[in-house]
Amino acid sequence: MTTVLIVDDQPLQRLGFRMLLESQPDTSVAGEAGHGAEAVRLTAHLRPDVVLMDIRMPGMDGIEATRQIIAAGGRSRVLVLTTFDLDEYAHAALRTGASGFLLKDAHPEELLSGIRSVAAGDAVIAPALTRRLLDTYAHRLPTRSAGTAADDPRLGTLTGREREILVAVGQGWTNGEIAERLVLSESTVKTHVSRVLAKIGARDRVQAVIFAYDRELIHPNPSA
Repeated sequence: MTTVLIVDDQPLQRLGFRMLLESQPDTSVAGEAGHGAEAVRLTAHLRPDVVLMDIRMPGMDGIEATRQIIAAGGRSRVLVLTTFDLDEYAHAALRTGASGFLLKDAHPEELLSGIRSVAAGDAVIAPALTRRLLDTYAHRLPTRSAGTAADDPRLGTLTGREREILVAVGQGWTNGEIAERLVLSESTVKTHVSRVLAKIGARDRVQAVIFAYDRELIHPNPSA
């Protein structure tokens, strides 16, 4: 059973999420929070598997709440919900340690799949949105020197294939897409991805995307 803490300042939105989650045999609602501070407190108390986190809330917003939840080092993982797919707040939340983000108008099955994936330790972020998010907010990231990638010792631990996999992950490709383009089985790709995450010290694919971007292994679209 996957337990979920629903965080949203809109009571009707929370009710909708609760009804959806309680209709499933493998998910249950651990509690609800109407603002960030309450989310932090309830996460520490209830220790849900997943915190379904709204970003824009009065008082403490979802970004700061996510930062505090991750910093506490608990077992709960955060799945951010945002109204806009190119929301700078979602980008900031990913950088604080959220395990991904979905749009609030996502299909119910997509939301449920996302919650289950996050609970299982995976990251949830649509491949196309990965690139669009990074492309759009690239100018907000610190400027990197040309030698940054070469100077990072973690990259030196990767094999040629693993580096190729990291670049593919950074471009937002799914395991299926990587398998097809590199002519590998999906199980082999999963193994490579797991090894890459371990070697670069990334908790999930979202952190791997940011790692690849920061080391200039991928680049923003100039037209963004």
